[in-house]
This record gives sequence, structure tokens and C-alpha cells, in this order.
Amino acid sequence: MLPLLSPGDELLINPRAYRRRAPQPGDIVVVRHPFTPNLEIIKRVAFSDEHGYYHLRGDNPAESTDSRAFGPVPRQQIMGQVTSRFA
Repeated sequence: MLPLLSPGDELLINPRAYRRRAPQPGDIVVVRHPFTPNLEIIKRVAFSDEHGYYHLRGDNPAESTDSRAFGPVPRQQIMGQVTSRFA
């Protein structure tokens, strides 16, 4: 899959998107990096497990650090859903 986002793209996120519903597979989300809390990353939700943890994937697997490297993330790490991209 080709990356949807490119360096320099600006994003609009909805920080309230998941107050009433859970993140769904395919959603693009902004997440606090599990090992570097001051770093925000953008990933796609692949799936969630029965414990409420989310497995995230980057659109460019060869160049992406995602749940394959840092494992699933709890809902509290997800800051919001990406709603718009401005190239």
C-alpha cells in the first residue's frame, strides 16, 4: 500500500472522535508513542483485541515503526482521529 501521508502534509484531527465509539479498523489516528510519550505518531488501526488494545500499522511497512515493534496500545494512548489532510 502506498503511504497516504507525505512529509509536510498538514492534518486536522478530531480529539473527540472516540468518546462515544471505539476506533475502527481502517481509521487513521494520532497516538502517543508508547516508548517516547512526547512523540506523537500517525498510524492506521488494524484491529483491536478482546482486552481493548489496538494494533496499529503504518501504511509503509518497510519504513514504519508500528505495533509490530512496540505492541498493541491502550485506548488512552489514542489522541484522536485524522479527519482531513492538506498537501
